[in-house]
Order: sequence, then C-alpha cells, then structure tokens
Amino acid sequence: MSSVSIASRDKGMNHRDYRISQDIDAMASQIQRDACTSSERSSAESSASCAPTSRTLWPILVAAARAAVQRDPLLAAVYRRYLFDASDFAAALARIIADTLTTPELPNEVALARIETTLKDAPTIVTAAERDLITLLREDAAIPEPFTPLLFFPGYRAVQCHRIANQWWREGLTDLASYIQYRVAVQFSADIHPAATLGSGLFVDHGAGIVIGETVVIEDDVTLFHGITLGSAGKLNGDRHPKVRRGAFLGAGATVLGNIEIGENARIGAGAVVTRTVTAGATVIGPAAKPR
Repeated sequence: MSSVSIASRDKGMNHRDYRISQDIDAMASQIQRDACTSSERSSAESSASCAPTSRTLWPILVAAARAAVQRDPLLAAVYRRYLFDASDFAAALARIIADTLTTPELPNEVALARIETTLKDAPTIVTAAERDLITLLREDAAIPEPFTPLLFFPGYRAVQCHRIANQWWREGLTDLASYIQYRVAVQFSADIHPAATLGSGLFVDHGAGIVIGETVVIEDDVTLFHGITLGSAGKLNGDRHPKVRRGAFLGAGATVLGNIEIGENARIGAGAVVTRTVTAGATVIGPAAKPR
C-alpha cells in the first residue's frame, strides 16, 4: 500500500456541504500528522508508509452515534453493539464482519474470535478500512452521518469482508475465503474473488452487481460504481483479469475484460465495454460491440 492521500479526487461530482465537515477536515489533518510518527506500527505495517491510525477517526464515529441516539433511540441497540461496546475501530470492524459470516452452523462468537485474530495478525486490513471510510466521508454526498458507511453501506462492508477473505486465501485457507465470498455475494450482491488484490482509499458506491475476478489488481484511490464487471476475456487460467491503477474511475455498469490495464486517473464511462488498455488520464465511453 502507498502513503496516505485522502485529498478529494475529481470525479466530476459536487461535494455536499458536510454538517460534520470541520470534524472530518480536522480528522484528516491529524491523521496526516500522526501517520509518520506513530510508534505503534508493527513490522507487518512497515511496508505501508505513513499509514493512518484509528485514534482520531474512532471518537468521531462514537460521538455521532451518541448524538443519533439522543435524536431517536430506535437504533440504540445497533449502535451499542457495533460502536459503544467496541473498544476501537478494529473491534467494531471485527463485529461487523463476523455478523456477515454468522449462520446457525457458524456461531457468532466463533466467527468473531477468528476475525479478531486475523485483524490482530494483519493490522493493515484495519488501516485500509479506515482509509476507505475517510474517502467515503470526504467524497460521498449521500452520507448523513460518519458511521453510516461502516454500519449500513453494502459496498463498503463487502470490501472489508473481502480483505479478510484475501488474507485467508493467501494463508492457504481457501475454503474459509470462499465461504466469505459466498456470504458477501448473498448479502450484498457483490462477487469478489478472494484472490483479487484491492488497494485502500477505495470509493465503492452501492456495491450491488460488482463482479471482480481472481487476478484483478485494484490500486489505491479507485472509484467503482455499481454493476461493474472486471472479468476475463475467455482465458481460463493464468493472469487474465484487469489491472486498475491508482485514481481510476469506473462508472456504473462498466465492463472491463482481459488482462489489460486501466491507467492512473483514467475514467471509464457508465456502461462502457473495455477490452483494450486505457492509458493514464484518458476517458473512454460507449460499448465496444458493433453490428455484423
């Protein structure tokens, strides 16, 4: 993963006048200051220079949830479970992911224990989840509260579950990873192969209908709207899926096929079908299919 960059990306979208904009801006500035000075980073995190911590983000989430309960207590138990009773962002994330995996055959306490262990052993998963959340708070005009993506956005939650699946896949626990893939597909309508490589600071809007193949690589600060397919062009094995570089934007319903590259800051229009490499900074629109 690369160094922290939480500046807003130009996606041709108007940013709303956040009711919590001052808090978010302060949080962003503090994270930038903290990133290179934290003495708590483990050796596993050393490859991610200037990674953010949960120190500043977490109090904002909890305070916003307490204010929400004061306005209307209907969801108090939800906020209690995921925020008030959790010790920090990592603990909240573990509870949320564990609940996605829970079935009568897999009790919640068993799933939670395994997720907590994984997050402890791979803290960069938490770092990436924080960056994803900060990106959404800075750029999504539809977010009413800072905790909303963490608790209620299927796209955000699908990506965080995938991070656990990817860790398990790389550890050789392919059956467990595939189970997460299945649960995410059932609950969030997003099918992400556990082997796919996802960066951080991702803006995954809605998440419904997204299909991401096995050898896909998505770098940091990429935007993915609903209905996107990153698939193979027919090759059955080997490296056969797209590589999406930093800052790229893929509009709703875009289909990108084959082991091709979507260059840095490239923009793929909604509904486009892409079968050839797109150079950095380029914009492509429209379907590739032609009548015979």
